[in-house]
Amino acid sequence: MVKISAMTNIICIANQKGGVGKTTTAVNLSAALAVSEKRTLLVDCDPQGNATTGLGLNKSHIHNTLYHGMIGKIAAKNLVMDSEIETLKIIPSRVELIGFEVEMMSTPKREMILKNLLADLHESFDYIIIDCPPSLSLLTVNALTAADYMLIPLQCEFYALEGLGQLLRTMKRIKHNLNPKLKIAGILLTMYDKRTNLSQQVAEDAEKYFKNLVFKTMVPRNVRLGEAPSFGKPILLYDAASAGAQSYFELAKEIMNHSSHKN
Repeated sequence: MVKISAMTNIICIANQKGGVGKTTTAVNLSAALAVSEKRTLLVDCDPQGNATTGLGLNKSHIHNTLYHGMIGKIAAKNLVMDSEIETLKIIPSRVELIGFEVEMMSTPKREMILKNLLADLHESFDYIIIDCPPSLSLLTVNALTAADYMLIPLQCEFYALEGLGQLLRTMKRIKHNLNPKLKIAGILLTMYDKRTNLSQQVAEDAEKYFKNLVFKTMVPRNVRLGEAPSFGKPILLYDAASAGAQSYFELAKEIMNHSSHKN
């Protein structure tokens, strides 16, 4: 992991593979940071809007979403909504965000739109967490351009490392052309099951290839983690004693303690 600085930290959670625990990580890391008395903003940059419902917001009752900010209709501060945790806010999303890609196709500097939108919020938050869609789309490019750090969830399953090279090449291009300060915060092993050889093999492979970039914390395969989104709650509010909740507390601690090696 890289050392994370003391100013506002923008961390995007990215992996173009679906089902690796991106939204679970975005929601629960945000909640863990917030209950650790860090002013935290979760930005739902996925048109599926799962992070929005994961914090208990009813998408049909929301008037303005990230989409309206990205097309320049609403200022970022007017998009910020409350969650059940006082120090955790969210910029919500829903399906109209798909339109951003098409509508902004010919707009100059379209990769910088999210970065510019969030600029006014830096002083209000210690951490801004961006949940990316499961693709290397213009929305993901916007998130990587806006972020200081990329956190990569990697599920402990067959073919886990497949596609990671493409993500890292995309990151390298963005770092070179759009965002020279972008670093990897770390690789987070998710859905880890210590009883299976496969989980242990993926963990070993990740540590072999990425060495110090792999977080010490591993998120276990956990039933309660899977249930929490259907109740519109982060795991910390749904079952704080569960193994899933404890793992996200540990991850937040790792990030807040700036552990350890520079990228």
